[in-house]
Amino acid sequence: MGNAEGFLQFKRELSPKRPVAERLKDYKEIVPPLLGEEIQRQGARCMDCGVPFCHALGCPISNLIPEWNDFVYRGLWHDAFERLSLTNNLPEVTGRICPAPCESSCTLAINCAPVTIEQIELSIIEKAFAEGWVKPEPPAKETGKKIAVVGSGPAGLAAAQQLRRRGHSVTLFEKSSKIGGLLRFGIPDFKLEKWVLDRRIEQMKAEGVRFEVNVDVGVSLSAEELKKNFDVILLTMGAGAPRDLQVPGRELAGVHYAMEFLTLSNKAISGEIKTDQLVSAKGKTVLVIGGGDTGSDCVGTSNRQGAKKVYQFEILPKPREWKEPWNPSWPNWPLILRTSTSHEEGCERDWAITTQKITGKAGKVHEVHCARVEWNLDKSTGQYSMKEIPGSEFVVQADLVLLAMGFVHVEHSKLLTDLGVQFDARGNVQTNGSYMSSVPGVFAAGDTVRGASLVVWAISQGRQAAQAVDVFFKS
Repeated sequence: MGNAEGFLQFKRELSPKRPVAERLKDYKEIVPPLLGEEIQRQGARCMDCGVPFCHALGCPISNLIPEWNDFVYRGLWHDAFERLSLTNNLPEVTGRICPAPCESSCTLAINCAPVTIEQIELSIIEKAFAEGWVKPEPPAKETGKKIAVVGSGPAGLAAAQQLRRRGHSVTLFEKSSKIGGLLRFGIPDFKLEKWVLDRRIEQMKAEGVRFEVNVDVGVSLSAEELKKNFDVILLTMGAGAPRDLQVPGRELAGVHYAMEFLTLSNKAISGEIKTDQLVSAKGKTVLVIGGGDTGSDCVGTSNRQGAKKVYQFEILPKPREWKEPWNPSWPNWPLILRTSTSHEEGCERDWAITTQKITGKAGKVHEVHCARVEWNLDKSTGQYSMKEIPGSEFVVQADLVLLAMGFVHVEHSKLLTDLGVQFDARGNVQTNGSYMSSVPGVFAAGDTVRGASLVVWAISQGRQAAQAVDVFFKS
């Protein structure tokens, strides 16, 4: 490393967030990229640790983190960009919304604050776009092979770009009105503004990737037509089947899946629909059921829409609070309490709560009946079990209930039925270890195979599936 003592000389510093009062008035990004000498000092903190767990263990796409950290420290931004581009098709996305498991596994996280890896990654790619270094990379020759990629989330985008650069003809199908999948319709603009996606999509168009939107493959385009017109089909539709809340009163007006709420909000922001078509939180008491990132996105969106009050309940116990800068379970992802930017903006959070029933007035949600639970470990099996605590029942008044309890598996659509692919025990598309499904020539990757996971895992599997398809053509 260029500065072997940088971690002793400089403290971990993050780009300052926009003030809460300011950012609640819009959907613009909360944390702008950090450039200049400040980010170079952060690059200097990367130590010559011998075994860089950040990319060998913490990063699913094996980003060459120590290398581009050092280049940033030395001001060699183009070299840093080249290293970053070797492993990641969407660093402008992971640099904004990845939870950065690389930082948890940073060697400095043993007893010090880790390197600001995600922030450096974002600074590199934004510098590259500003300098005009990000250019289309069309293939030198065509293979004549035709591939259909179904689903335009991170796995589909990464796979399509890799396959096209290998010279294959690639058509990416999306059932929604625009490309991007949950990156576009599920993640709020205050975390990922959509011009970020559009910029990369334009590069892919220039490389020769064909995009087809408003195509519900399996319905408007049959599986038989797909098999007839393409040599290979790659399924990257994500894990779209949401976990439901099976309680009395679920059918009341005002109870919605989180993704319905977020999708309509994103479409209103982009001008695709009018604001009167929203599932609106304005002036309402909102209860978000589910304590993950999707629930957090619902909190931030509700506050921007003008909610009167926002609750967020989680059925699991409250994670331990950890106020030190280092990682208590290095090099693994620590199970600690995390407070998002949305939580900072106003939210009453609670844990170990189950929903018993929902009651309403005039067909609309009015109250949510809850109880506290405790979790007990069965030492013989290693499994936890949950039971309600007698006498802990309570009621919360709510005008809008948002179900953000995660996703169970890929949607079992007509396409998958007609293709005849097999599913694993969790309901995801089963593959053979090389991303091939039970049907020859039909591959699958990302959350379609893995279940709901991180964007960086989707990119990783998209890239690996592209390589598997390439090997399939050569065999």
